[in-house]
Amino acid sequence: MDFSWTPEQNELRERARKVATEAVERYGRHNDSWINGYSKEFAKELAAHGWIGMTWPAEYGGGGRPDIDRLIVGEELIAAGAPIAAMWFADRQMGPTLIKFGTADQQAEFLPGMLSGETTWCIGMSEPDSGSDLASLTTSAHRDGDDFVIDGQKIWTSFGELADYCYLICRTDSSGKAHQGISEIIVPMDTPGIEVRPITDMTTNRHFCEVWFSEVRVPAVNLVGTEGNAFKQTMAQLEHERGGIDRLVSNRALYELAAARADTDDPRVRQEMARLETGYTLGRILVTREVLRQAPRGFSAATKCFCTEHEQDVAAFVATTLGPDALLWDDVTRGLAYDPGYTIMGGTSDIMRNILGERVLGLPREPR
Repeated sequence: MDFSWTPEQNELRERARKVATEAVERYGRHNDSWINGYSKEFAKELAAHGWIGMTWPAEYGGGGRPDIDRLIVGEELIAAGAPIAAMWFADRQMGPTLIKFGTADQQAEFLPGMLSGETTWCIGMSEPDSGSDLASLTTSAHRDGDDFVIDGQKIWTSFGELADYCYLICRTDSSGKAHQGISEIIVPMDTPGIEVRPITDMTTNRHFCEVWFSEVRVPAVNLVGTEGNAFKQTMAQLEHERGGIDRLVSNRALYELAAARADTDDPRVRQEMARLETGYTLGRILVTREVLRQAPRGFSAATKCFCTEHEQDVAAFVATTLGPDALLWDDVTRGLAYDPGYTIMGGTSDIMRNILGERVLGLPREPR
């Protein structure tokens, strides 16, 4: 198989690398920059480059470019540590979801702000007692005239404090099976009745938030797709979340730093570096299959498992290579402290393996 890049793709990569390098010089390097590097200014710069919504259809304001172009740009931006978090969720999930399931009015109202880098979106999905079991969520929305009235709590809502909109997964009907009665609603974050409390994690980042909804009124026209039948919609957007390049190169900048200091005269070190470079190659192939839609449906669970477990291997290599310097509590230490989160965000590795076994391999469920 030929995995070489075209001259145009190589040119795009070099341009993206230059933009990423200049952004790091101006805004600093951010570990896991797609979730920890927040800069509205840089989001607007990316919009000016045409790198937000670059693969969305032109009729919706997007660039209409091949999906592989987004992979190239995303890899360079994230690997360098450029702060892309202000636009990433909207570009990766919310925009494509609205294009597929939203109404024409919703697309006209919300897509332009995403494309310009003006609006930041958070995702109201996880709940305190639900974990990775989305079907057990209890945040409710009941119809009252032309509005939905929302009550409940979300947790681990990245950028809940800074976001302009929350793409909320909630329950509009509790009479059927657990995965039924789930709906998706766009909630402006300045709506009365919303309380946001940032959570400081062990890296000292504060993007994680708890969000409470208390009789929050949202126009019913903000419902995305079919009321009570959004479970499949949510699963579709999770395919975007789990199989992307962000799951492979989040700590690539730390790897480059450690590789420059590694004792390559030691054959054991060379062997470990070869193993990690092989992991990057395999992970990129897996992500490329997802991007080109060559992977089986649901296989993004396997891609996420491999890539995020590889990121943990990278973190172990960085810690071993830097030794005591890795404990000085600087940006390197904060990056290494993020290690446990790789295999938790977007669904734990255990959940991913269950999905792979049941939905891709067709293995029977364990009797309960």
